[in-house]
Amino acid sequence: MRKLVGVLLSFTMCAGVAFSANAETLEEAQQRQKELQEQKEAAEQELDSIVSEINEMQEKLETKEAEIETAENDLIQAKADESEQYESMKIRIKYMYETGGVQFFEVLAQSSSIGDFLNNAEYVAQLSEYDRAELIKYQETVQEIEDKEAALELEYEELDALRNELIDKQAEVEAELADNEEELAEVQTLIDDAKRRQEEQRQSGGNFSGSYTGNVVSGNGYFTHPCPGMTYQSSYFGEIRSFSSRPHTGNDYAAPTGTPTYAAASGTVIAATYSNSAGNYVAISHGNGLVTKYMHHVSICVSAGQHVEKGQQIGWVGSTGNSTGPHLHFQVEENGVPVNPDKYL
Repeated sequence: MRKLVGVLLSFTMCAGVAFSANAETLEEAQQRQKELQEQKEAAEQELDSIVSEINEMQEKLETKEAEIETAENDLIQAKADESEQYESMKIRIKYMYETGGVQFFEVLAQSSSIGDFLNNAEYVAQLSEYDRAELIKYQETVQEIEDKEAALELEYEELDALRNELIDKQAEVEAELADNEEELAEVQTLIDDAKRRQEEQRQSGGNFSGSYTGNVVSGNGYFTHPCPGMTYQSSYFGEIRSFSSRPHTGNDYAAPTGTPTYAAASGTVIAATYSNSAGNYVAISHGNGLVTKYMHHVSICVSAGQHVEKGQQIGWVGSTGNSTGPHLHFQVEENGVPVNPDKYL
């Protein structure tokens, strides 16, 4: 149960806040939703087990209550038998010793119980073997029943304490499940909103009708500039920005929405699609493990599998996906590892 509670305490992490702060992609939020659902199902199974244990414990308590009641009745009957036997013995002994046994009878009459009387060993020795055995048997029976009743009471208290502990854990798990349901609802809302924005961005991209240009090649580097119409460079490779702890993986070129973007070098388009983080993006393979990526377009004008030339237009600047304003994110990778684009420009 401690493990379960530890697992369930993790539900208190606020995935919704992280997502709204652009710390999660749609795919990550969906994965979080899957994990929450799995945790919920596990907690529900554990809750069913706890409820089953509580019901089983309640049945044991009821059985133990019946045993205690029986033991109490047995104890009362045993004490009644003991008392009757003692009174009967006093009458018999009175007549047995009414002549010559006055001291013995006085001791017997002054004894408050069989136990008190039996403690006077010198007088017990004067009883008949049968009477002495009967007295001792009743005394032992009473003691045995008292011990049994005490043991049953102890078992009952332990069972009751365990049941109360289970009830507390049940309430704890139910509270965590309620928190989990709330977080699931928040994540689902965020996913729905993200999908809606994604569809809106796709629709806006599909409705965008920018003008096409011919091939535009600038500079003397291996790559031509992918956005020569930029206003300024808003972010640099390796930069640590205020809203992220990870180094930036490319260069950002701020430009008005609709500014044309171009293939940095000739190659094959390996992706021309949409993602929640990159928006409308294009990826081009130039061979030998060299790949360029172009993100956040309002619209793109190439498709996967298409061959493009250096400086060929591939789309128009936008602010789709995880973006704070219209710009082109240009990323260069060597064998899957981002490198400084300036190396090729």
